Amino acid sequence: MDVHALDTYIHDHLDDAVAELAEFCRIPSLASRPQDLEAAARWVAQAFERRGFEVMVYRHPSGRAPVVWAERRGRRADRVLLVYNHYDVQPPEPLEEWESPPFELTRKGDLLMARGVSDDKGHLVSRLLALDAWLATQGDLPVTVRFVVEGEEEGGHSDTLRAFMQEHREKLAADGCIWEFGGVGEGDQPVQQLGMRGIAYFELEVRTLKADVHSGLGGTLLPNAAWRLVWALNSIKTPDERIHIDGFYENVQPPSPRDLELLAQLPPPESYARLLEPGQTFLKGETDPVALRRMAVFEPSCTIAGLKAGYQGPGSKTVLPAYAMAKLEFRLVPWQDPDDIAAKLRRHLEAQGFEDVQVHYLGGLKPMKMDPDHPFVDLVVDAARDVYDKPTLRCP
Repeated sequence: MDVHALDTYIHDHLDDAVAELAEFCRIPSLASRPQDLEAAARWVAQAFERRGFEVMVYRHPSGRAPVVWAERRGRRADRVLLVYNHYDVQPPEPLEEWESPPFELTRKGDLLMARGVSDDKGHLVSRLLALDAWLATQGDLPVTVRFVVEGEEEGGHSDTLRAFMQEHREKLAADGCIWEFGGVGEGDQPVQQLGMRGIAYFELEVRTLKADVHSGLGGTLLPNAAWRLVWALNSIKTPDERIHIDGFYENVQPPSPRDLELLAQLPPPESYARLLEPGQTFLKGETDPVALRRMAVFEPSCTIAGLKAGYQGPGSKTVLPAYAMAKLEFRLVPWQDPDDIAAKLRRHLEAQGFEDVQVHYLGGLKPMKMDPDHPFVDLVVDAARDVYDKPTLRCP
């Protein structure tokens, strides 16, 4: 393999890849914009078609966003590498915190800024550039390469991908799979992520009145939806960060000695420390780097992702809210099941006397854990040795 030719091609065509990324990022592929999800899926399909891939765009009534499947056969057609990406992005709000337009690629020194540039459009475009470099300098691919690219990942449900998997399992058969994410961590240290926490996402709603009323008249007479929701949330998690849903932790698998050994080799989470406001600390006051890594990887969490109730404008308005809503997410670890957590959350609220709190389960994904010493992981780590000046770390 002519590594110099590969490097030269990538260097000479980097601006072309950046232009392709800019075009991709310009599509606001949000769950709230089905037409733009379609446009993003079409962009992905055309990108693969330009590179000689067989392409299938799969749609299903249960989902909003198509799945794009692509395959290009290699010299060893019986050896298959599967690559997973997604084209949907998180909402860009709060917009006032952006220093550049969220859907316009902006260069700041060596950094490229736009919504989705890191998760996950930039990763997909970098893989397209890798394909271009190989095909231009080495000829045919050495093995068959398949891509599956979905548009519902950020919503945490992936209904269309699930349906695709059930109907076309043979199109996803592979000897190894590269997930969406990857790159370098603190100190430009390359890291292989060998798993991902699961998620269970909910919307909780409370309605106590037919309409908001004046708090001066109703404050001592009528139930307040905002307080009702706050009390319900307080029953779920207390200031010690313990989640008090019965049976919540029963399927949690503790890290193995090998997991702890790998965690000890990882750099401390300095980027997260820089996000803390003065006087704030990591949860539980933890400072030990290995303990922080263990918390980040192997402990489940419960996060209030959004709250809405009453008056939100400037100044004061004496209102007693009739309605309150919270976005609530659980990050899960092996081997918790999101559907099981959904049932336990409903039972918890009922047992605590909050039958009036409506629970809408918006979707969930199971956690995944890879054997850190699997031969495929060894292969990827060995391949990276020729690219970076530092050894690749394995993150459980």
